[in-house]
Amino acid sequence: MAAKLEGGAYLSSFVDAISKKLSFLLEDYSVLESTLKFLERLDDCLCDVGPVLDDAELKQFRNDRVKKWLVDLQDALYMADDLVDELCTKAATATPRDPGNSYDWSRPVDSIIEDSGVNEIEKIVGKLESLVGRKGKLGLEKSAKVDFSSRRNPSTSLVVSSDIFGRDVDRENIIKLLLDDNCDAESPLTVIPIVGMGGIGKTTLAQLVYNDAQVMGKFCTRAWVCVAISPNPINVTRTIIGAIDSSPCNMDHFDSLQTELKKKLSGKTFLVVLDDVWDHEQDMWEEFLKPFRYGNNGSKILLTTRIEKVASVFAANNIHY
Repeated sequence: MAAKLEGGAYLSSFVDAISKKLSFLLEDYSVLESTLKFLERLDDCLCDVGPVLDDAELKQFRNDRVKKWLVDLQDALYMADDLVDELCTKAATATPRDPGNSYDWSRPVDSIIEDSGVNEIEKIVGKLESLVGRKGKLGLEKSAKVDFSSRRNPSTSLVVSSDIFGRDVDRENIIKLLLDDNCDAESPLTVIPIVGMGGIGKTTLAQLVYNDAQVMGKFCTRAWVCVAISPNPINVTRTIIGAIDSSPCNMDHFDSLQTELKKKLSGKTFLVVLDDVWDHEQDMWEEFLKPFRYGNNGSKILLTTRIEKVASVFAANNIHY
């Protein structure tokens, strides 16, 4: 059950993050009534949908309509998040011409609504309202908050081949990508995301190719990390070093960890699996990836995620499976 709950944890945290940014706009800036109504409607949607996400995550595996609802909701939340990010950026950089006139503070925020077009903003908010309005018809109920991190089981690279059926084509396709040294001619490192809904076997597929004889023969250095257990880049880097050394790494300083990882990967053709990645903070992962660019041409990172935005952060060349 733990693996099936991961998406609920992700979307819940995503809704919370948008709500916090929205609160910043609603509480700290006086916006025009025309803009305020959009922000309040968006806030109402987030308040209504958050409590049913855990129930939706459980029911999606036996109800295709709920599964599609979650996919549509995720897409709508991404659009709302982009809008709120843009508003927050404008608000944070605004400077009042008259310190006593809050109207002057509001103009950069309101200008986003004007420049983007009211119809487009209405489309984003309306889409969310429509999805939220369907939660009752789908039988979704409010659930108590669950600490998903405490229930998430770590994955390992081990796989029992006799228990796997119907994955031959998928396995061969990904092996071809891993063995191809020309996936990204402009960089010695290629990141290949495996993207899909929870429970469809992304981790199993990664396990199959990680243990393939051709793959093991090509990559002299390999490491497997279950990122979801502790997604902090410091912990992930430490785990990778420990996997390469086959012994625990006790360093805590991120710069020291990155320098050590660079030493271990320089001049090596490596494969690192990042299993179950759901954080799409681009700046954080760009820093994390720096040591990996010192490996030999043909080095690969294979990651599994249910979030397409994660794939775009790691693989700007849009290579994914």
